Order: sequence, then C-alpha cells, then structure tokens
Amino acid sequence: MSQLPPETAMGSSFSVPLVRQFSVFLENRVGRLVDVLRSFDDAIDVQVHGLAVLEASDFAVVRFIPDNADATRILLRERGSAFSEMDLIVCELAPDRGLSRLCQFLLGAELNIQFMYPLMGDNDDYGPRMAICCDDNVFAGGILLRKGFRLMGADELR
Repeated sequence: MSQLPPETAMGSSFSVPLVRQFSVFLENRVGRLVDVLRSFDDAIDVQVHGLAVLEASDFAVVRFIPDNADATRILLRERGSAFSEMDLIVCELAPDRGLSRLCQFLLGAELNIQFMYPLMGDNDDYGPRMAICCDDNVFAGGILLRKGFRLMGADELR
C-alpha cells in the first residue's frame, strides 16, 4: 500500500472548523425573503453572516450561514419553514491568499467546488470570507489549512 503524500495525508487528531448552512425553500413570491429575514432581525440569539439566493420559476432556495445553528433550527421550525442543513468551510482570503489561489489548491487536490459565496462582514479583525462547499469539506479544509489559509468556525462568526 502506498503512502499518501504529506499534502494529502491527515492525522487522526486533525480537525477542520466547519460552519452550518441552512437552505430554506420558499415560494417564489414577492415578500417571502423579507419575511424570513425579519424573523432573524427579531431573534436576539442569532445573526445571519452569509446569504445566497437561488431562484427558479416557482420557488427559491435561500442559503443562510448563521452564527447559532441551534437557534436557527428552532426559529425555522417555529416558522414552519422547509429547510435542510449542511456543513461548509468558511475561509478568510488575504492579499497573498486570494480566491484564484484557493481554487488552484483545491483543483490540485482534485476537489470539486459545488458552490461558494461571500459572507457579509462588519468586523475589521477579518478579511473577506468565502463560504465553500466541496465534495469533501474536511479534506478541502485540510488542504487550505496546510496552504496557510485561515478557516473559521461558527464561534468566530459571532
């Protein structure tokens, strides 16, 4: 059995910070997005840091990255919203670690980027941040960490 190169081998104590994304399914009708966003405005224990809207003719999928997954789950259930959840990578970009380099490193590891979108931010402590979903987020996160990128967990979004 051949040994994996250090670039791709991960030890058993390896941990990649992940954040929870919620995909909410909405009727494609005027005002539906505002209704959901107001629910988050009224919640004292959760704030949205990422948002992407995918629109189709009859429905829309709104992807949210909140800073409190448990509170978000409760909020969406109380609203009766249809939703799904998944983990993503949140990666901070820097002048020497930009988006093209990030994509280059993932390509070099033969990882497919399923989707990505920027996070909103008003914190001067962080540079631009991207939410990224790959075929294997843990493997992708390991590659990015080894290449010097900073990954953020949900606790750092607060």
